[in-house]
Amino acid sequence: MQTGTLITLALYFLLMIGIGLFAWKRSTDTSEGYMLAGRNLHPAVAALSAGASDMSGWLLLGLPGALYAAGLVEAWIGIGLFVGAVANWIIVAPRLRQQTEELGNALTIPEFLANRFPDKAVALRVISALIVVVFFAVYTAAGLVGGGKLFETSFASLFGDIGMSDYMLGIWITALVVLAYTMVGGFLAVSLTDFVQGLIMVVALAVMPLVVMFGEGGSAGGSLTDVPVDGFLSLTNGLTLIGFISAVTWGLGYFGQPHIIVRFMAIDTVAKV
Repeated sequence: MQTGTLITLALYFLLMIGIGLFAWKRSTDTSEGYMLAGRNLHPAVAALSAGASDMSGWLLLGLPGALYAAGLVEAWIGIGLFVGAVANWIIVAPRLRQQTEELGNALTIPEFLANRFPDKAVALRVISALIVVVFFAVYTAAGLVGGGKLFETSFASLFGDIGMSDYMLGIWITALVVLAYTMVGGFLAVSLTDFVQGLIMVVALAVMPLVVMFGEGGSAGGSLTDVPVDGFLSLTNGLTLIGFISAVTWGLGYFGQPHIIVRFMAIDTVAKV
């Protein structure tokens, strides 16, 4: 099983690097091509890319952990995120796509803010850039932790002989592969790899609930239908007003997350969905 998992991961990483090389040939001739895929990103790619770039390790590791610990009441987080994502596409996407091109053809969020409010350009550039660098350093680190956890749980000390834990090896391999295709293929490579990852996540998220509900279960026990805890499958068990507001307002974060709204700047407005 470990050999099959290793081969699958190797093929996956090779595919990501291959996409980076493909993107390098397609859209890295200009700054707009490298930073925003020439503003020719297909709407379907932009949508799934935005979703996959946000729904990363926290969706497949963090949220299931919260559901396992507290029950279905944690699903309000997902409901709030869905509403926030829809509102983001309806309210922000069309305006940002239009204005970033009209106001000096801005290629980044800090540049757009500076062009949009020229009297406060310097302050907006500096503050927005600092926010992106500081907070997304932590966010990126969390994503790398997901890669490390994957290796740690999948290979069980398979690589112990090289003097590095599976966890640290997973972090290094994940970081190097992401860095490689990003530097080579720019924004198009990032979007296309996110698109592929999003398709994988959709299949996994569609299949796993069926396995959990009706499968035989692993070493920990049976399926979800055998859970004896009262209220575990209730959306309101133990829910307080503060807890409800904290969960459903997660979706408000979408309006200011640069790795999501930058996809809006790159959408091809002529392409048909």
